[in-house]
Amino acid sequence: MKLIIQIPCYNEEESLPITFSAIPKQIKGIDEIEILVINDGSSDNTVNVAKKLGVHHIVSFSKNLGLARAFDAGLKNSVKLGADIIVNLDADNQYCADDIEKLIEPIIEHKADIVIGARPIDTIKHFSIFKKFLQKLGSFVMKRISGADISDAPSGFRAFSKEAALKINIFDNYTYTMESIIQAQRKGLSILSVPIRVNDDLRPSRLVKNNFNYIFRSAKTMIRFFIIYHPFRFFISLAVIFFIMGLFLGFRYLYFFLLGDGQGHIQSLILCGLLITGGFQTALLAIISDLLAINRKLVEDIQIKVQTLQNRK
Repeated sequence: MKLIIQIPCYNEEESLPITFSAIPKQIKGIDEIEILVINDGSSDNTVNVAKKLGVHHIVSFSKNLGLARAFDAGLKNSVKLGADIIVNLDADNQYCADDIEKLIEPIIEHKADIVIGARPIDTIKHFSIFKKFLQKLGSFVMKRISGADISDAPSGFRAFSKEAALKINIFDNYTYTMESIIQAQRKGLSILSVPIRVNDDLRPSRLVKNNFNYIFRSAKTMIRFFIIYHPFRFFISLAVIFFIMGLFLGFRYLYFFLLGDGQGHIQSLILCGLLITGGFQTALLAIISDLLAINRKLVEDIQIKVQTLQNRK
C-alpha cells in the first residue's frame, strides 16, 4: 500500500526542513511512503530546499493560486502517482507528524474514506480565547450545514483514500476544509475524526489575516457552499418567504377592501403581486438549479471514470 504525504508550500524555505524531518519513515500497514510538495508560486528558495531534502515529487505553480488550489492539485497528482492513501500536512509544522499513523489507520481498516485530525483546541497556547471560540463555532456551523459529525472542521491535517480523492473537486479559492466535508457527505463518503497533537507555532497563519477577516470570508464561503450543494433547498426557501409575505399583504388589502377602504391600501396590492411573482420566479429558479446540480453530478461521475481508466494505463 502506497502513502503519499502532500505538503502545500508558499515561501516555506525555513519551515519545510522542520516539517520534513518530523515525517515518519515507516508506518504500519504501509509499503511505500512518498512526499509531494506543491509549490504555490513561492518567491523564496522553497523548491531548492525541497530538492535538497530529497522530496520525491514537486508540483509548481508559476504564481500564487492559494491554499485551496494547491490542495486540489496535490490530491489529483497523488492519485496519478498511484497513491492508495493521501495525507495533507501543512508546511508550517503545525501538526504532529507522528500522528499520521493514527490518521490513516481507519482508512487502512476500511472504517472511513476521509479522516480529519481533531486538534485539542482548548489547550493550544498560541490560540487566543476568541480564536478558540471561532474554531468551535466554525465546526458547529459545518455540522449543521453538512450533517457530518466533525469535531474540528477547520483542521487541515487529513487523510483520504484513493476513492475519496477521486471524488473530491475543490472549487473555492480560499479554503478546502469546509468544501471537502460538504462534498464528502453529498457523495456518500464516510468521515471520521481522530484526536491529534499539535506543535508550537512557527509563524502566524497566512490564511487568517485577522479574526474579522476570517469570520467574513468563512461566512461567505459557507453561504456559497450551501447554495452550490443545496440549491433547491435554498431557492425554494426564498420562494416560500416571498409567497408568505405576498399572501400576507394580499389578505391585508382584502381586509381593508371589505371594510370599504381598499383605495387607501392599493400599495399593498401592488407589492403583493410583485412578491408572489417573485416567489414563482424563485421557485422556477430552484427547479433549474436542481437540474444543474444533477447535471454536475453526472459530469463528476464521468470525470471519476475517466481518471480511473487513465490511472490504470
